Amino acid sequence: MAVYGYHRTSTTEQHLDRGLTEISAFCKQQDLSLIEIFTDQQTGKNFNRPEYQFLKKRILPGDTLIISEIDRLGRNKAEILKELQHYRGRKVRVMILEIPTTLVDYSKMDNSLAALIMETVNNMLIEMYAVFAQAEIEKKEKRQREGIAEKKRRGEWDDYGRPHAVDWETFASAYSEVLDGRKKPSELQRELNMKATTYYRYRDVYHKSYILLLDD
Repeated sequence: MAVYGYHRTSTTEQHLDRGLTEISAFCKQQDLSLIEIFTDQQTGKNFNRPEYQFLKKRILPGDTLIISEIDRLGRNKAEILKELQHYRGRKVRVMILEIPTTLVDYSKMDNSLAALIMETVNNMLIEMYAVFAQAEIEKKEKRQREGIAEKKRRGEWDDYGRPHAVDWETFASAYSEVLDGRKKPSELQRELNMKATTYYRYRDVYHKSYILLLDD
């Protein structure tokens, strides 16, 4: 049985260290021979990530996959559940450090009924955590939209150096497709007829606004 870890952050500005440390420490405590931790630094709204896809092809029946938190696997509830079902069908054990029931080895329980009940509860908890992960990101996005609208209503948006070449709402709506991986920056620039410098100016305003709103 091989043991692998996986960790993801949304941007290169976020550090991977915490998740890597948690996975490594857990394996050491449990005397598990960790072969490798695969990492990606990009959006969790889809699973088109190079290291994750490589891991998915490499992991075999009987192996174990360890992640620190369910939202490190992904952000979309339906897609997360598909991935978990894939691993279950492949007989790959998924251990999520924030969900203690996933750390119990049901196959070693003497009472088969108790093992079945615990596995059912475990699957329900995983789905619940997936729902919470998606609800949290949707809540943040809603706060962002409302905050931007309120700042514009108060006439405060110029404080952030609002550019004028493209309507802000048009850019923000289209940029969401870049964030979730459906569109490349170059494609958005062509679509909105934006120069690269203008695009990155808009992008910086978008992220600055997002960070400020999350800190409110």
